[in-house]
Amino acid sequence: MTSKVHGTLPAGAELVIIGAGIAGASTAFWAARAGLSPVVLEALAAPAALTTPVATGAFRLQFDNPEETELVRESVDLMLNFTEITGQDSRPLGVRQPGYIWATTSGERAEGQRRLVARQHSWGQADIEILDGDEARRMFPYLSPDVVQARYRAGDGFVDPRALTLGLLRASGAPVHTSCRVLSLRDRPSGGFDVTTNHGAIRAEQVVIAAGPFTGKLASLTGVDLPLEVKPRHKVVVPSLARVPPDAPMTIDDDTGVHWRPVLSGAHVLDAAPRGPGRQPVEDVPPDHDMAFRVLDPSRSEAAARISPFWGEAWRAGEFSWMVHSGQYTMSPDHRPLIGRTPIDGLWVNTGYSGHGIMCSPAGGRILADLITSRLEDSPFSPDRTFEDRSLDHL
Repeated sequence: MTSKVHGTLPAGAELVIIGAGIAGASTAFWAARAGLSPVVLEALAAPAALTTPVATGAFRLQFDNPEETELVRESVDLMLNFTEITGQDSRPLGVRQPGYIWATTSGERAEGQRRLVARQHSWGQADIEILDGDEARRMFPYLSPDVVQARYRAGDGFVDPRALTLGLLRASGAPVHTSCRVLSLRDRPSGGFDVTTNHGAIRAEQVVIAAGPFTGKLASLTGVDLPLEVKPRHKVVVPSLARVPPDAPMTIDDDTGVHWRPVLSGAHVLDAAPRGPGRQPVEDVPPDHDMAFRVLDPSRSEAAARISPFWGEAWRAGEFSWMVHSGQYTMSPDHRPLIGRTPIDGLWVNTGYSGHGIMCSPAGGRILADLITSRLEDSPFSPDRTFEDRSLDHL
């Protein structure tokens, strides 16, 4: 059974999911597996059309906490066994596993890497390696002589975010109503919800808001205030550059956060995770062109050339052109997702992945489906949890 794009809303639904990005698609898939009959509403003209398609499309089992590590383990298992688990094979997911490497030129950071890897090993992720500078350069000759150490896992890699999302939607069998904007969301005194859209109204027994950067705004229609900030995120696309090793891992400057990965005949290049105050969510994020110069111009302190000198050589030789793709991160206070109940009975959220939606939400949807169907009583990602400050350094 495949999911179809619909225009006419049904009068009612057992479960309405707002949002057809990766979080909404995962929720729909696992809800259907749990015996529910979801209906998906998407404001844009196609599923997976806002933040999902501009994601970096990467996954890693190198986190600073065991809970998110377990989320990614489950998500990666789904990606690697997608046809067997979902029955969908109409579009390959493009999974590749060249690894993830964090390289540092700092002795202090190197010590921090060793402490982090020791914790990761204690959580059962024993395949993460510490490489000294010479070992790292033997494996990855493009690294700078200044690199003193790196942490590396060979099994990390990349996936096509849109193929993954559309595959989950097809596997769910859920009707997807596109160009369908939620205008109001009201809980009924007798139970359930009235969902009013530009295509009409639908009565829902339960509602999941999985609308990425717009989740907070939609929740506020019911008076629920979610602890979320929306921050712009920019990616430099270099479509062609012969110097980029096509089999390179995700390569991260652990001192600055700047990172790049091979894509097409070139690469994607990104800066550190976004900091600073949040902004209002928008459907068309203005690109930050200065960000491209920060990561590409070797005279800048954060440039990718700092640990991968070929970027500087290519810049000075004028060998490449680029474009900037822009999206949004939906950030929670502790940079971990919000998956679970809101204060309103029957209203649920799946959001706040803080840039880790592609690698975490395939499993996050399963957690939410288990909560909705009472297979699970609670999770460490409950929206009403106590939030602890966490550094962005290893995120």
